[in-house]
Amino acid sequence: MAKFLDTTGVSNELAQIIKSAKERLIIISPYLQISDRFKEMLEDQDRMKLDIRIIYGKSELQPHESNWLKSLKSVRTSICKNLHAKCYLNEKEALISSMNFYEFSQLNNNEMGIVVYKSEDTQLYNDIYEEAKRLIRISDEIKITIEKVIPKEELNKKGEGFCIRCGNKIKINPKSPYCLNDFKTWKRIKNEAYVEKTGLCHICGKPNASSMEKPVCIDCYNKNKKLFKN
Repeated sequence: MAKFLDTTGVSNELAQIIKSAKERLIIISPYLQISDRFKEMLEDQDRMKLDIRIIYGKSELQPHESNWLKSLKSVRTSICKNLHAKCYLNEKEALISSMNFYEFSQLNNNEMGIVVYKSEDTQLYNDIYEEAKRLIRISDEIKITIEKVIPKEELNKKGEGFCIRCGNKIKINPKSPYCLNDFKTWKRIKNEAYVEKTGLCHICGKPNASSMEKPVCIDCYNKNKKLFKN
């Protein structure tokens, strides 16, 4: 029978699904930014030459994410328009959850999920698997090319940073870490402590619990303290 999972349970079950896969692994998530922990697991499974499919809904990946996916030989990646489902499965079990395959969600959000074991509920598992296969069929498989990653030091010299909400390039200014459109949206809230749900560091662009008052990751803050003195 299906089993309910809280936030910790969802994260642990997802890890179990990845690690215990012997034949196939399907990851379906609108947002895709993978934590180091899950990258290590996927790299290990890639060495075993599993059939790994990753379907996501947002086409803009950071260069370091694209380059890492390119390095995996057994992974096929597809984009599915209007994707909102989050589902993770191997040949034995399937997890349907509110949690994206996104580092910020795993660390900061309150999530729920249901895990289904094929051995206990074969029909339900098969229904989930068939829907996952349908999403794969209607998705556009993409060929990920290696992109040049601009070092932080070079980025800082150019004075270019990122909007902490949408990731668009803007001038580095810790007092104004939003692009114009997202600043207008934030202005309706006017809460400097509000943490973006899928936030990015204003300087390096990596996933971070960013807000107006704390727009950068610890790493970038330590390397650019002079920007915060005024």
